Amino acid sequence: MTPAPHRSHTDDLLSFIAASPSPYHVVASAAQRLEKAGFRELRGTDDWTGATGGLFVSRAGALIAWYVPEGAAAHTPFRIVGTHTDSPNLRIKPAPDTGTSGWRQIGVEIYGGVPLNTWLDRDLGISGRLALRGPDGVPRSRLVQIDEPLLRVPQLAIHLDRSVNEGVALDRQRHIAPIWALGEPREGELLRRVAAAAGEDPADVLGWDLMLHDIQPPGYLGVDREFVVASRLDNQVSVHAGVTALVDAATGAAQPAFIPVLAAFDHEEVGSGSETGAQSPMLERILSRSVAARGGSDEDWSRALAGAFCVSADMAHAVHPNYSERHDPDHRPLPNGGPTVKVNVNQRYATDSTGIAMFTAAAEQAGAPWQPFVSNNAMPCGTSIGPLTAARLGVTTVDVGVPGLSMHSARELCGVRDPGYLAAILTTIMVGD
Repeated sequence: MTPAPHRSHTDDLLSFIAASPSPYHVVASAAQRLEKAGFRELRGTDDWTGATGGLFVSRAGALIAWYVPEGAAAHTPFRIVGTHTDSPNLRIKPAPDTGTSGWRQIGVEIYGGVPLNTWLDRDLGISGRLALRGPDGVPRSRLVQIDEPLLRVPQLAIHLDRSVNEGVALDRQRHIAPIWALGEPREGELLRRVAAAAGEDPADVLGWDLMLHDIQPPGYLGVDREFVVASRLDNQVSVHAGVTALVDAATGAAQPAFIPVLAAFDHEEVGSGSETGAQSPMLERILSRSVAARGGSDEDWSRALAGAFCVSADMAHAVHPNYSERHDPDHRPLPNGGPTVKVNVNQRYATDSTGIAMFTAAAEQAGAPWQPFVSNNAMPCGTSIGPLTAARLGVTTVDVGVPGLSMHSARELCGVRDPGYLAAILTTIMVGD
C-alpha cells in the first residue's frame, strides 16, 4: 500500500479539487488555506508600505502570493512557482437557453483543448461566478457551485452512427448542447436556476462566467489504489502543491533565504493572453511593488530579479501503454516515479541545464525522485507558462510537471506519490539554503 505521507497529501489534494470546479473557486480555495496559515490579502488600492509576512493578491481566476521574512532586504531574490488555475471544459454562452425537437438545452462553447468524447454521457453541474448589482453602483461577485446532476451531453446511439468506433467523429461543435429538461426553451430559465442556487435575485445578475463540470467526485484507482483519478488534475495538482509549499516555507522552523512566491494564472489553456494570464504584467507589477513597499529602489528590483529562479509547474505526459510509439523512445515517464523535468530545444519549455541542476539539487535534498521528459520530435510539442515567465521577467526557469494520462479529459489520472514529491521539492526550492 502507498506510504501514509503520500496518502495524506493526496487526500488533501482531492478535497481541494472537489471544492474547486472553476478557476474562481481555485483562487478561493487557495486564499482560504493561505489565510488559515496567517497570510493576509492586499488590495490594489491599499498602501503596501512596510508589508511583510504572508501576503497575497487575488484577481478573478488568478492569485499571486508571497512571503517576506522579517528583516528581508529589499533586493532579496525571488523563488517563484508558476501554475495555472484553468482547465479545458465547456463554458456557458451569454444567451444560454436553447433547444430543439422538444428538448430544452443549454448553449455552450468549447474552452481550451477538450477531447469532447470524454464529456459525453456524464452527469454535469454548473460552477463559476455571478456579477451582481452592488452598493453605490459598484458590482459585486458571487461564486456559485451546483454539484447536482443537472445536465448531460448525450452520445448518439451506435445504431444511428455505426462508424463511431472507426474514428469518424460527428460535428461536435453542433452537437454538444447539453440537455436538461423537456419542452420548449424558456428565456432566463438557466439564470433563475443559478441565481437561486447562489441565494441571489435573478434581477440583480448583470453578467456571469459559468462553466460545466463533472460531478463525479475525485478518488483513487488501482489494485493498491496507487493512482489518483479526478477532473482538473491539470493543473490543480500544481496549484495545490504550490500552496502547500508556500505555507510550509512560511511556517517552517527555518526562515526562507529568499522571497517565496506562488503565481497562479488564469487562461493558460487558451494562450494566457488576458489581464490575469501569464502574458500580462500582473506578476511583474506585484513583485516590483512588493520591493518598493520594503523601501527598495529600481536597483533593488533588478538585483531581486537577477538572483531569481522560477519553477513552472504543469501536468506532463506519462507514457501511454497503448500508444507508446507516440512518445520519445528514451523518455517514457511513469506515474509514481517523481515529477518530470520538461525539455524542448525550441523553447516550448524554458528548461536549460542551469534550471535542471537547481531542480535536481532540490529533489536530492527533498529525497524525491524525478524523471526527464522530451516530446516525440515527430509530433507537435505542448507548452506552458514557463517560456512566458522567462521572457517577461528574464529569470532562469525550469518547466516541470507530474506525469499523468488522459490529459485534458473530463477525468484524468496520475500517480498517488507524485503530487507529494512535487510539493516537497517546491518547498525545498522556496526555503533555500
